[in-house]
Amino acid sequence: MERKRTRQISIGGVKVGGDAPISVQSMTKTDTRDVDKTVAQIQRLEAAGCEIVRVAIPDKVACERFGEIRARIELPLVADIHFDHRLAIKAVERGADAIRINPGTIRGRRKIEDVVGIAKGRGIPIRIGINAGSLEKDLLRKYGGATPEAMVESALRSIHFMETLDFHEIKVSLKASDVIRTIEAYRLISREVDYPLHLGVTEAGTVIRGTIKSSIGIGLLLYEGIGDTLRVSLTGDPVEEVRVGFGILRALNLRQRGPDIISCPTCGRCEVDLIPMAEEVERRLSHLPEPIRVAVMGCVVNGPGEAREADVGIAGGRGVGLLFREGKVLSKYPQEELIQALIEEIEKMLKGYD
Repeated sequence: MERKRTRQISIGGVKVGGDAPISVQSMTKTDTRDVDKTVAQIQRLEAAGCEIVRVAIPDKVACERFGEIRARIELPLVADIHFDHRLAIKAVERGADAIRINPGTIRGRRKIEDVVGIAKGRGIPIRIGINAGSLEKDLLRKYGGATPEAMVESALRSIHFMETLDFHEIKVSLKASDVIRTIEAYRLISREVDYPLHLGVTEAGTVIRGTIKSSIGIGLLLYEGIGDTLRVSLTGDPVEEVRVGFGILRALNLRQRGPDIISCPTCGRCEVDLIPMAEEVERRLSHLPEPIRVAVMGCVVNGPGEAREADVGIAGGRGVGLLFREGKVLSKYPQEELIQALIEEIEKMLKGYD
């Protein structure tokens, strides 16, 4: 795949666009007015590999707390603003590394001009965040609904206005809950501008459904070379958004972070209780940032071969299993000892990453 070269901007210390790695973002799901809970969630996201985090600023109190949150975290912090442009200005004053505004909820050139003015003065970017659920009414009438073309025209309006203000630190997103509409909107905007694009399928659903929709929508666009940063929107723990995001990038060989666990689906040939074993291995390795390949296999058909191709792995059969490392059999263990033997071997292997 050939990635489209876009302008590069900086969100805190993270480069977005150009030849920078595609970054993984998330958004807190706590009440921003609760500083302790919000900071704790951001720290969990950071531990999972999140590179940029966004928080909602619904009112003045949340905006006041925003500054306290900024002072207690390391990750680049984006303020998400709707309706009241004054909250965007105050968030910038309190240390926001970027602002997300929605032209469908913040209307009026003077308001946008005020936000652009302070962002330009502080040297921070603005994300023009188009959402199919909140498009301008005149565009809904013109196109007969929230079509990809309507979403793109909304984005271009804001882009062109910001350009007249000599502001170019722009990032763009065009999200819908419908996968096909999202894909088409991003394809269209990618042909029109060279600003970095933030990918996502909004309101994608619960963890399983949302992962499916996001993997198709985000994954297809990335495969076409479109996209510079992403957020997987899930109704669930935001840490799962980060894990799925890196999983999409890893599947496309665009980023390598965390273990790649290969496990067979099991069938009538499986002679060990593999499903809980694979789930336990995934859980116990989920905190690791190292890009290791781990095989958890359960039969003689593909098991030994897949385990040998992994950095480390196990292949079971009839209540026992073999531990492999880099294609070599290390030892045989009873089923109940296999996982611990695997974990210990991984710990030995990872010392080489230090």
